Amino acid sequence: MDLDTLIGIALAVAVVAILLSQSVQIVKEYERGVIFRLGRSRGAKGPGLFFIIPIIDKMVKVSLQTVTMDIPPQDIITKDNVTVRVNAVTYFRVIDPSHAVIEVENYAFATSQISQTTLRSIIGQADLDDLLTKRDDINAELQSIIDSHTDPWGVKVSVVEVKDVELPDSMRRAMARQAEAERDRRAKVIHAKGEQEAAETLSRAAAELEEHPAALQLRLLSTMTEVAAEKNSTLIFPLPVEMLRFFENVTPPEIPRSPS
Repeated sequence: MDLDTLIGIALAVAVVAILLSQSVQIVKEYERGVIFRLGRSRGAKGPGLFFIIPIIDKMVKVSLQTVTMDIPPQDIITKDNVTVRVNAVTYFRVIDPSHAVIEVENYAFATSQISQTTLRSIIGQADLDDLLTKRDDINAELQSIIDSHTDPWGVKVSVVEVKDVELPDSMRRAMARQAEAERDRRAKVIHAKGEQEAAETLSRAAAELEEHPAALQLRLLSTMTEVAAEKNSTLIFPLPVEMLRFFENVTPPEIPRSPS
């Protein structure tokens, strides 16, 4: 063999090797390969080992794993004219590889853009109180709207969560004062209810003692026992209640007046 023949054989072997390397495609378990033959879709294949026709066939691999995508912070004015800064996170995955490749140029970028737009729209229609207290309802509404937009692309949005809501400093101070006033109001209401219950209990106790005078005397003796246990130098002996009532019932005699 002359040199030109060897060079030709080497070039042929190289071309065959390149064509074989391009014809063998391995699709992983979490991937699907969308095959195009002369520009026409042949559907999604995988997982496993596949052979395609070089130059004629082209394979585009699409991951089926769930993607976690942060929605950048958005400065939004709520329905009650409060400026807030909101960021969120979106979880989505491809359920139809063919639609994800054919229907949209870049499904991840498109999902990100529609998530930002929907976040601004929904938060702009909500009051600040609803944004802070009804977070689950807002998350569900965001997920439903974004998923309805991405469904034609073969993309399923499973969860959308609002992560953080940043408020202006003036609004934080106002909310702190409101919370403090609310705590003071609750404390006063609880104290008033306690005074009412105490008054009702004392009223019932007084009525019970009035019906049983001996019980009042026993209560006085019990109080004296508690006082004596404290080792005080002065002891007070109360008069019996019956004696006080006797003095109340006795009418003092009239003093005769001397004739003038």
